[in-house]
Amino acid sequence: MSKDFDLCVVGAGHAGIEAALAAARRGKKTLVVTLCLNSIGFLACNPNIGGTAKAQLVKEIDALGGYIGEAADKATIQIRMLNASSGPAVQSLRAQVDKNKYHIIMKKKLEEKDNITLLESDVTDIIVENNKVKGIKTNLGDKYYCKALILTTGVFLGARIIIGEYIQNSGPSGFSRSEKLTKSLLELGLPIRRFKTGTPPRVLAKTIDFDKMQEQRGEDFLPKFSLMTDFEIKNTHKCYLTYTNEKTHEIIRKNIHRAPLYNGSIEGIGPRYCPSIEDKIFRFPDKDKHQIFIEPEGEDTLEMYVQGLSTSMPFDVQEQMMHTVRGLERARIARYGYAIEYDCLDPECLLPTMGIKGIEGLYSAGQINGSSGYEEAAAQGLMAGVNAVNYIEGMPPFILRRDEAYIGVLIDDLVTKGVNEPYRMMTSRAEYRLYLRQDNADLRLAQKGWEQGIIDEKRYKRYQEKKEKIQKLMDRLEKSYSPKEVTSVFERKNQPPPKAGVKAKDILKRVGMDIDDLIAIDPSFKDEEREILLYAQTEIKYQGYMKKQEQSIKELKRMENKEIPKDIDYDKIKGLRIEAKDKLKKIQPLTLAQAGRISGVNPADILVLMIWIEKNK
Repeated sequence: MSKDFDLCVVGAGHAGIEAALAAARRGKKTLVVTLCLNSIGFLACNPNIGGTAKAQLVKEIDALGGYIGEAADKATIQIRMLNASSGPAVQSLRAQVDKNKYHIIMKKKLEEKDNITLLESDVTDIIVENNKVKGIKTNLGDKYYCKALILTTGVFLGARIIIGEYIQNSGPSGFSRSEKLTKSLLELGLPIRRFKTGTPPRVLAKTIDFDKMQEQRGEDFLPKFSLMTDFEIKNTHKCYLTYTNEKTHEIIRKNIHRAPLYNGSIEGIGPRYCPSIEDKIFRFPDKDKHQIFIEPEGEDTLEMYVQGLSTSMPFDVQEQMMHTVRGLERARIARYGYAIEYDCLDPECLLPTMGIKGIEGLYSAGQINGSSGYEEAAAQGLMAGVNAVNYIEGMPPFILRRDEAYIGVLIDDLVTKGVNEPYRMMTSRAEYRLYLRQDNADLRLAQKGWEQGIIDEKRYKRYQEKKEKIQKLMDRLEKSYSPKEVTSVFERKNQPPPKAGVKAKDILKRVGMDIDDLIAIDPSFKDEEREILLYAQTEIKYQGYMKKQEQSIKELKRMENKEIPKDIDYDKIKGLRIEAKDKLKKIQPLTLAQAGRISGVNPADILVLMIWIEKNK
């Protein structure tokens, strides 16, 4: 086996997969090292892809040639649109997927892909010479050499599982942990933090009384995650909704002294936006119930995921509180819930390229960067893979701005603002979320993917065909209709009938009118693809709102174009406050816009910096 590679990827979770595939598409000889081949693309927590803000990430990854969307479409067993009654900026596709099938799809993709070599081993050391990556060393003492290296170790660094008083040094779901790599990172001077996440119990479907729960069906004829998906998505399985109650809460309160989260057994910081049930009870004492979703783990298993009941309480407490929930009175737990602690990097040590400051050729992506979620990891992995290749080839870095993609928001938040807890993507984090919708991801990013060499001709052709369809539809929407042709539909919707001819696009602009009303007026529109019609409707209805954002986007671009010299000495700039100097030296922003987003750097500091840069061009 050859020991020389262009790129090494350490870890084969969602970040590692996208990083390796991106590099392989660019023709780079890539080694992927994982602790266990059975953990490739493993869904250690909830068996779903997408959801609020996360669907936008999946669609953007797909637009850039990534694979998470295609794999999700193939493994889906239920599909729904979240926030369907809200505005298009927050509508998000969510798929319940078959956990085992998803893993198999991802593993096979890596095995079949040209330029990728898979290796099951434990990386213990990173080889660095003169602040430049040279390779890796495994627990067997073997060495592999590379021009660039991407760390995508997820939650496996120094991981330990905690269930009540029981503690085991282990990765998630019984996989082994990485024992020695943290020490190597510390020796390189990298800042290490300790974070925590968790997962709920799994129960057997045959022991659940579903009749006592609210059925949650999927929806047909929804869009797919991937532009490359040619088949109808499966929608064969149901989810269910139930609630905790005062009995559940009382059991938790009585046993809180045994909760690792409260008795000091857990050292790591957990995610605020995905708390354990014991954390919910004490943070929200006024709530008399909390939602519990019962979700299938796959087609070939009876295991059901109990979303909303994440816990690290002792096993006997888990059983007691489980049996107080309506429909779960006789539920048999197949796997107990647990907390998992792990080592991760402080993401402030990263550049917007996902490169690690001070060490050439070393990149990092995924939960090792203090983020949470499959989609957030996959997005970072893709960008790290592209930028590692660009580094190898001596090409400019590929960085997405906050107004261009949720991916840009995600990475900028991590590297510029840092994290105090596992970071989760949310629509509220994106200032320009009306521009960054899931329905226009390929229109925003496919051209960039093509220019970076990470999407193939087939995908690029489909993107061009979609653009052509949209343009033809927009041209059709210029057609005018007489008052006689539209009056009946207008009156049915309590709209004042027009006194003169009205264009199709102006019909869609009206509050309360939609594409179904347009089809009622002109049935020929029924021949158009519904996804294209919905896109056009959104563009027309929200045109005014989007124009208002254009000025702030222009200002952002102006600031993003003002680069900060790489060799700048902040200590020599008079007028900068000490706090601002310290933060600027730590983050090393690339542009004035990024500098302005750093906590502790105020507008006066930016003005001083701007004047200094202008004087020292």
